[in-house]
Amino acid sequence: LTGALIDDLTITRHRETADEDSGPVRIFAPAGTPMQHFAQLGWVGENVDLPTASSVWTASGESLTPETPVTLTWSNGSGLGFAIAFTIDEDYLITATQTVANPAGGPVVVRPFGLINRTGQTADPDTWNVHSGPIGSFAGSVSFGPDYDDLRKAGTVEMDGRAGFAGFTDIYWMSALAPVDARAQGSFRGLEGSIYRADILYDPVTVPAGKQVVRTTKLFAGAKENDVLERYEAAGIENFGLSIDWGWFRWFEKPIFALLLALFKFSGNFGVAIILLTVIIRGVLFPIAQRQFSSMAQMRAVQPKMKAIQERYKDDKQKQQQEIMALYKKEGVNPLAGCLPIFLQIPIFFALYKVLILTIEMRHQPFALWIQDLSAPDPLHILNLFGLLPFTPPSFLGIGILAVLLGVTMWLQFKLNPAAMDPLQQQMFMIMPWVMMFIMAPFAAGLLIYWITSNILTIAQQWYLYRKHPQLKEQAKKEAEDKARAAERDKTAKGRA
Repeated sequence: LTGALIDDLTITRHRETADEDSGPVRIFAPAGTPMQHFAQLGWVGENVDLPTASSVWTASGESLTPETPVTLTWSNGSGLGFAIAFTIDEDYLITATQTVANPAGGPVVVRPFGLINRTGQTADPDTWNVHSGPIGSFAGSVSFGPDYDDLRKAGTVEMDGRAGFAGFTDIYWMSALAPVDARAQGSFRGLEGSIYRADILYDPVTVPAGKQVVRTTKLFAGAKENDVLERYEAAGIENFGLSIDWGWFRWFEKPIFALLLALFKFSGNFGVAIILLTVIIRGVLFPIAQRQFSSMAQMRAVQPKMKAIQERYKDDKQKQQQEIMALYKKEGVNPLAGCLPIFLQIPIFFALYKVLILTIEMRHQPFALWIQDLSAPDPLHILNLFGLLPFTPPSFLGIGILAVLLGVTMWLQFKLNPAAMDPLQQQMFMIMPWVMMFIMAPFAAGLLIYWITSNILTIAQQWYLYRKHPQLKEQAKKEAEDKARAAERDKTAKGRA
């Protein structure tokens, strides 16, 4: 009751770790504790006695629940009465209605405010692809920033335009204040000791004698569940659904997320949902893959004619290119067709990557066996003998079973591809799977499951299409044999020399 602070709040729908015995996630903690994070509502003004952080309020009840609202009251002893009525719903949202009553005397001018104060010591790191730090909607658009470092240097950052909401976000959690049906300005402050503050400050209001003035503020402190945020946005909190940092490609990421959720409801397992999503994506891309293989077969068929043109016009590169393009047109060959499936998969892969690291619906979701959190890296590492040795390898050496499966399936996929005409390109294709094994090892297990499944489906697809285009496989085999004979001749010639 001192200061009317909301400073002790845990959410029971989410645990701190994947362990079933783990405690609930704490969002708010009192000032002076290692996890300091709290909200305060009040008033500022001149020539008037207002409640402060040390004022002791009187409560109308002992328990705030969705069925039992609580009102705090305080009088300044000079005639002004202050009240904050709190209601709460099932999804973390608190509605605070601030009232100033002026039963007698002259008019007074006050400015209602709300603030969120937090330590940066417990904040998630702010990375290039996921923002953690100050967040808000100002002048109709969401602002992911400033970040904590900039705020510490600047001291105070006043945000331009009317505030829709303002607060702080981590990857999965957020605390934010949203004014209701009144104009307010937003700002962020960097205080001493790695303490940060988000403020909303309403325009000044005059309370005439015998009247009262009311301002209502929404306080959200909880998990960034997509459906919950979008429901609150539909109820009036401006751009609240965009507080999840989808980035520029949200038009593509949100449908992927919606499909993944639907598959999860169907299968009951997010790992199975990812596999089903991969099957659907590969099925949609299959006609394009067919055209890709047809194009590759056509490219192989015109290789002798291309070599003849290159020899004929080896001293005239411009003419050579013109003749090659004319050959492509005559034979109906599109040299870029083979790249299309790769380009189409890039946004899909990036969308799934963002979904896995952003959405709390994926947090702590198990798959099978040792994979108990699809949003975290593979917990088993080869270098420490899957946990038998008492050390954790650095992330770039944390090669797990999933990373090895990724490398093997990618290697098999490249082995089934027709040999590249360029020896350097062929060598790169042979090295790439093992490079990707190291690069992808620290990524979320769900992402690796997607890629492994995609590789397996691609291998099956290649087997089918090779059967449909036997000339492509035979030609690739003949080229490989020709290269092997040429290499053997070179080796024999060097031996004689």
